[in-house]
Amino acid sequence: MNESNPFLDPVRQPELYGHASRLAGRTSALMRAKTAGHPVPETIVSLVQTHHARPDRLGAVLDIGCGRGTSSLILAEQLRPEHVVGLDAAPALLAQARERVRNLPDSTVEFVEGDFHDLPLPDRSSDVVVAAFCLYHSPRPQDVVGQIARVLAPGGVAVLVTKGLDSYREMDQLVACAGLDPRAAQHESLYTAAHSDNLADIAASSLDVIAVLDEEHVFTFDGHDHSAQYLATNPKYDLAPGLYGNPGALAATLHEFLPDEPLTTRSRITFVVAQPNDGRMA
Repeated sequence: MNESNPFLDPVRQPELYGHASRLAGRTSALMRAKTAGHPVPETIVSLVQTHHARPDRLGAVLDIGCGRGTSSLILAEQLRPEHVVGLDAAPALLAQARERVRNLPDSTVEFVEGDFHDLPLPDRSSDVVVAAFCLYHSPRPQDVVGQIARVLAPGGVAVLVTKGLDSYREMDQLVACAGLDPRAAQHESLYTAAHSDNLADIAASSLDVIAVLDEEHVFTFDGHDHSAQYLATNPKYDLAPGLYGNPGALAATLHEFLPDEPLTTRSRITFVVAQPNDGRMA
């Protein structure tokens, strides 16, 4: 396929993450639709508590691809480490993340702008490293895992999280049937670079994989207005001018061409837990 994957196209990153409201709208619509599947940040916390040798005495926790800071806040509140560092490449998302934790002590959570291919942290400095829903933004996810291995402290654990290649396929069918993008089902998955079926192998390039957890998450959108809130900023589809970023216009088009019915869609969420593979143990 000749088209470029928008998650791997640096030219499109300002469009995707230059305004926090777009990601917030899409995430809010998805979470409102969720009917099955445990909250991802809480699952990460549980995996750390299960697999780290000293989960009650954690030093630094690194949250890569922290976005708007939702997971960073939960990691801080539930794991109670000495320090959480949230790292993201999007200044607009980091600004919202800092606002989210404004009531916490200044020393508890810190947000840093940076590139996950070159983590701005010292070697062996993090007891826990989390990389949730971000590795598929790299054309070289193995390089990111190499950086994770570098900054993991002795006895530390990494928790990597991604989605299945066929996530939200029912949305593809809705978009195609409405004529919004007849090729919706033929577009490459947004998660090609790091997905449920290759994440463990990617992790094993620099780490020892000690656990893999798969969970199906189910989402039911209550109608076209709800679906449009999610679809309006989804970069997978080739929408006509005036529709991208405009949920009202998108919903109107859906109403025009299809009966207004609930839509159920699914995503396979995969968690990989890994540790340093060079024999360094606490």
